[in-house]
Amino acid sequence: MSVHELRRKSGDSSEKITINLGVIDLGQIDLLVQEGFYSNRTDLIRTAIRNQLATHSEVVKETVTRKAFVLGLEHYSREDLEALQAAGEMLQIQVLGMASIANDVSPELAIATIESVVVLGALHASAAVKAALADRIH
Repeated sequence: MSVHELRRKSGDSSEKITINLGVIDLGQIDLLVQEGFYSNRTDLIRTAIRNQLATHSEVVKETVTRKAFVLGLEHYSREDLEALQAAGEMLQIQVLGMASIANDVSPELAIATIESVVVLGALHASAAVKAALADRIH
């Protein structure tokens, strides 16, 4: 298993979200964009989110430590899971960032080796593996 530190602008590991804003908030955003403070709406929203995350960074660090989360990108290969299976061990995935399970991992291997999955961020796995682990994903 390998852990990689998150990078601020990691193109392949970004996720799209949708938010609803009131028309007044949206108008104010458009005004700031028009006045040149931000290049577009997304730039303002991303900046605002990063500022809030920076404000609460200490709480995030403490919670990650307390709840034993892996911070960053965590990849689980078929070989990793086969080694766990051979050792008779089960995996508890707890990631803040992105967890990925290799495409060559079968649903049967996932069930036999993954006890629980908690991912705050994104979980990338085949549809079959996600379906097999559905009752273990929290």
